[in-house]
Amino acid sequence: MKTQTSVLPTILTGDRPTGALHLGHYVGSLRQRVSLQATHQQYILVADLQGLTDNGSNPKKVADNIVEVLADYLSVGIDPLNSTLCLQSALPALAELTMLYMNIVTLSRVQRNPTVKHEIAQKGFAGSIPTGFMVYPISQAADITAFRASVVPVGDDQLPMIEQTNEIVHKMNSLLAEPALVPCKALLSNVGRLPGVDGNAKMSKSLGNAVSLSASPDTISQAVAAMYTDPGHIRISDPGKVEGNVVFTYLDAFHPDTAYVQALKTHYEQGGLGDRQCKNILNDCLQALLAPIRERRAELIADKGQLLGILQAGTEKAREVTQQTLLEVKRGLGLPVMY
Repeated sequence: MKTQTSVLPTILTGDRPTGALHLGHYVGSLRQRVSLQATHQQYILVADLQGLTDNGSNPKKVADNIVEVLADYLSVGIDPLNSTLCLQSALPALAELTMLYMNIVTLSRVQRNPTVKHEIAQKGFAGSIPTGFMVYPISQAADITAFRASVVPVGDDQLPMIEQTNEIVHKMNSLLAEPALVPCKALLSNVGRLPGVDGNAKMSKSLGNAVSLSASPDTISQAVAAMYTDPGHIRISDPGKVEGNVVFTYLDAFHPDTAYVQALKTHYEQGGLGDRQCKNILNDCLQALLAPIRERRAELIADKGQLLGILQAGTEKAREVTQQTLLEVKRGLGLPVMY
């Protein structure tokens, strides 16, 4: 267990509980969270309210996946003694801060956010955009600032969110009698965005091209067998292209022996290495990675009461932190505090 947590930099990260976490989550953030929890005060938010921004008509989907995401967290090595796991909807300060921030952010500023524009197009909202979804960058800023997080692990597609958060920090601090909010910086993964097994987009639950952390051995094998390679690599003797080849992208992300992967690339580019052999190597790699995660996860999900107990304990700790930030903001604005 960590000691002297007060002197450690604070990280906020989290996920929307809208489905099982997958290899994209693992390589993009989960693996990083496991290493960072020893050197940072890390809060991990199960963002159920944000999950409802595009699932408002199906709240059961979000509610049912809360324990599923918790099981994923613990199964990869996140330790509740070193990371605080908490539930967004059980932290009322977050909603109140969101409302306060909404009053200093214009609608046109939110509409200019590139991440929001991309996701609106991707989800096909057209003219039926839920209001909660449109303003979720403000809610995200409330989450980050409530925990006084100075570091936020994100993908490069989320950098506009960090920029907007810091705009809110600057504006709100200028209105307070004493600055209460902390600016943050993005922490990017050293691995780029993981494509789906089809090679056409990022790995995504909604696009159906993901390999979940709980995938069975057969499911993993089938996903690897279906992976996009080099369509011009027809015969084993043909020189192959590594760039854009999903199998090699995954080998780069997951295989522990980088020198071996580099040798495979050279062989493939020169000709004489078949796609099936490459896929067999990747399959062995992913099976070895996911087998202990899957087994640990099965044990955890069998005791949902224990999972919810861990979440409740972390949420109570987080509530104290976030409530204190809210109180300082309200007092700084001259608003009465009646609780």
